Amino acid sequence: MQQDRNIRGIGMTSARTRDRLVERLRQEGIKSTAVLEQIRSVPRHLFVDEALASRAYEDTALPIGLGQTISQPYVVARMTEALLDNFSGESVLEIGTGCGYQTAVLAPLVKTVHTVERIREFYQKARQRLRELDIYNVQFRPGDGWEGWPKYAPYDGILVAAAAAEVPEKLLEQLAPEGRLIMPLGPAGRQDLIMVVRKNDHYEQMSLGAVSFVPLVKGK
Repeated sequence: MQQDRNIRGIGMTSARTRDRLVERLRQEGIKSTAVLEQIRSVPRHLFVDEALASRAYEDTALPIGLGQTISQPYVVARMTEALLDNFSGESVLEIGTGCGYQTAVLAPLVKTVHTVERIREFYQKARQRLRELDIYNVQFRPGDGWEGWPKYAPYDGILVAAAAAEVPEKLLEQLAPEGRLIMPLGPAGRQDLIMVVRKNDHYEQMSLGAVSFVPLVKGK
């Protein structure tokens, strides 16, 4: 009973507060009903420190420790919507599990998520949280996001939750034909969210707007 109450939330984490966030995202241009419903239903307050729970449904990034953040709900919704627009695939690779919030939003909308996280503490906590939320179609791996996860490639979609100066070559190699990769590109203060689509003999890239992410660190 207590667990159910924690997931539902009370006060500043209640359903009414979540509804206000969803309405704001709709006004900011998020159109996918499925994505908005996930933003409404995923208990974001469980993915931040208890001291920040009252701010969980603000449309802002929040610190989660070790120099990392939980992404702004609008950015999570924008990336998820862009990835899944007319999506006919099954398998998605996520780079940068973090606290697991983006994973929890994405997982019910696809068949399988393979997620890679460099910081073992985050990877372990995220796996536990998703189990508590009865999300079981996620495979977790601690490792270097620049290397992707070749074992299960090719992926129909790749979502990268950290910024780099260039798209990692290994990730492009692991993208299926007609698959799409969503990630922030550029230095701090001048990052652009991009979508790369793999064609038969080339890649097409387009901009999805300005964002701000922590860097994609190389190595384990």
